[in-house]
Amino acid sequence: MSWKPFWIRLGIRKSKVQGPRSKVLKTLGLVLVALTTTAVPARTAVDVLSPIGGLPPQLVGRFREAAAFVETADGRYLVFDRRAQAVFSVDAKKTALTKLIQIGPSDGEILQPEAFVLAPDRTFSILDNPGNYQRVQTFYDNGTPLSVFRRWPAAGDAPRLSIDTSILSGLGPIATTMGRDVLAQVPDGVALLSRFSADGRITQQIDQLRATGHERDARLHQALNAGMPLVAPDGSLYFVFTAGIPMFRKYTPDGALLFERHIEGPELDGTIQSLPTEWPTRRVEAREFPNVTSTVRTAAVDGRGRIWISLAVPFTYVYDAAGNKVRTVQFRGAGVISPGSLFFARDGHLLVTPGCYEFAVN
Repeated sequence: MSWKPFWIRLGIRKSKVQGPRSKVLKTLGLVLVALTTTAVPARTAVDVLSPIGGLPPQLVGRFREAAAFVETADGRYLVFDRRAQAVFSVDAKKTALTKLIQIGPSDGEILQPEAFVLAPDRTFSILDNPGNYQRVQTFYDNGTPLSVFRRWPAAGDAPRLSIDTSILSGLGPIATTMGRDVLAQVPDGVALLSRFSADGRITQQIDQLRATGHERDARLHQALNAGMPLVAPDGSLYFVFTAGIPMFRKYTPDGALLFERHIEGPELDGTIQSLPTEWPTRRVEAREFPNVTSTVRTAAVDGRGRIWISLAVPFTYVYDAAGNKVRTVQFRGAGVISPGSLFFARDGHLLVTPGCYEFAVN
């Protein structure tokens, strides 16, 4: 093949090359811009949000680990302090702090708590571990006990270790419905999600575990199916997988699967590419368990039915009710925030821990 000048190969007429230098540079610039635009797709913009309020520092400094920050129907705030093993109430003016639930093994107290959820009917529920069993207690939002049930994990299960590690034992994150049913995952390999009555009976099992390629290793297969249930304002249900390949599923209020979506984006590429094919183990109580770390930290559903999913990397993806990703968000306070919990207040503002911040999210 005969050699041709570069301007001919780029489709530029020789007469233009022989013209004024400015015309040549302009033409070449347009060609290079076109080539660059074609080769590199546009990156989704990240909305960086700064807090518009929250609890004052003198109150936040009194918490050891604020694991949930929510607003009640009468304008007060509740803070679940996991490390202090207590629940506090803050008045609407954000000036006074009152302890509603304190540490202890008795019913009406909490010990080694794992999960907290506020229901729309002015109650909240807490999952804790007061002995060789798990306990789910429901309280009115003034701290008055309402109901309790206990559940004994299967023999040989390991304790849950932290928000960043998925080693299953018994119930995990919980959600509640208007009928005071509790939604939780039972790591028995039977169903992805179970519905409990107020007295602890399983009344419904929802969907099957996802395929992981590790079905022969029951503990690893279950760990890679770890996740959290959520209830949308219209009653529909979500399940967000928090370990392994990040995904979520949406269900009708009665548990029929609507769709499944992979959680994807450039911010997650490194995390997904680094997922191992063979998972390490760690020793817990003289037994070996798969050491599966989280790819999703927390999630919540807003008043418009959009699901906000905060990742292990400090970004949050927002999906509309049809499962389309519509936004990428990063929260900043004194620095970049990796949310440990999300809660949508009555005015649509988002309450975030750590830091007990308030954000306007439109």
